[in-house]
Amino acid sequence: MIPVKLSVTDKKFLDVKWDDDTETRIKLANLRMKCPCAACSSERAERGEKYIPIYSDEELTIKEIKIIGNYAVEIIWKDGHDTGIYEFGYLKKISN
Repeated sequence: MIPVKLSVTDKKFLDVKWDDDTETRIKLANLRMKCPCAACSSERAERGEKYIPIYSDEELTIKEIKIIGNYAVEIIWKDGHDTGIYEFGYLKKISN
């Protein structure tokens, strides 16, 4: 399962078209909240499951999306956060 098209719609969603002809949508707030990088994972663990962050517009604006090999995408956010590598399976799992 590999994304064949990634697009941001309405400045609120990441739409993903997969090579199996399925399409998924992820709210940018959920994408940011579930960032798999070490810093974000640590913050979630420290604050607990009930913590819901409030993000600024810069924190929810995607500046760039890079495909990493044939297994993941790197999301670069407008605020400079760029350490989240979302494996394709994880990306599909957190889709709505």
